[in-house]
Amino acid sequence: MAASALVLLNRLLAKARFRHLQVLVRLAELGSVKRTAESIGMTQPAVTQLLADLESLLEVQLFHRHARGVMPTAVCRDLLPLAQQSLFGLSATAEAVVERAQTGQGVVRILASTAAINGLLVRALPALSERHPGIQLHVREAEVHAQFQAIARQEVDLGLCRQSAVIPQGWHFVPLMDDEFVVVCAPDHPLTRKKTASWNDLARATWLITPVDSAARHKLDELCQRLGVSVQQSQVITRVTSMTWAMLQQQELLTLVPASVFGQLRAAGQVVALRLPERLPFEPLGMVLPARDVAPASRTVADFLVSHCKNRS
Repeated sequence: MAASALVLLNRLLAKARFRHLQVLVRLAELGSVKRTAESIGMTQPAVTQLLADLESLLEVQLFHRHARGVMPTAVCRDLLPLAQQSLFGLSATAEAVVERAQTGQGVVRILASTAAINGLLVRALPALSERHPGIQLHVREAEVHAQFQAIARQEVDLGLCRQSAVIPQGWHFVPLMDDEFVVVCAPDHPLTRKKTASWNDLARATWLITPVDSAARHKLDELCQRLGVSVQQSQVITRVTSMTWAMLQQQELLTLVPASVFGQLRAAGQVVALRLPERLPFEPLGMVLPARDVAPASRTVADFLVSHCKNRS
């Protein structure tokens, strides 16, 4: 008879160690007891014993053994995200403790969208780190849905993203900077010679379009429908910034993107935004943070970003 969830929980609380989770994750990644042992500084028999202990605690087989190594079972694949999350949390805890001991100001975990990184953080963070050298910033890239999932798991202190209709409970959105859609191209594109590119000019051009689920694609489709035109499309569909830039440099293409995403490339003169017959507004970029009980270091970062964006506007 299989043990109940409560029995398994009590076993894990009493006997499981973080080393069990480390072995589980590394074995799944490397598929080899030998390589796992080498990567975490243990002997092969010790890794094998830890795996056997964990399988005994859970009363399940976690890996299929074969001549070339090991392969995760379905149960193991179910456990891996939880084990990885636990190890990530432990790593972040260690860094936070060291940072607090060394500076007394703490760590701020930031998740930011591509637009927020390119439009806001690349300018703000150098000044922020200079103004507040005692605060350690852990910045990772994630779009809004992944940010909200991380908030639910308590893995983030501040989120930087576009304004959303739904905000996690207990958090609120603070707008920081306006945004709009722009049509960009390489500096030598023929349309850059026009003072204003007409809708007819744009309709005759070839476009590098973004995936169908992107906001830029929705806006382009909306414009085409309103104007009663269809545009010629490149064979490549992407929203990866580096790929978009490369395509624009090598081919005579236009693309519709949020101004924030290509702000740095425009400032460097590597792409040009065409003047359009009308502005194409987009939801603002901002910050998601707890509505109350914000940690002092997070509050310092949030206040700095608000001030930085006000000074730029």
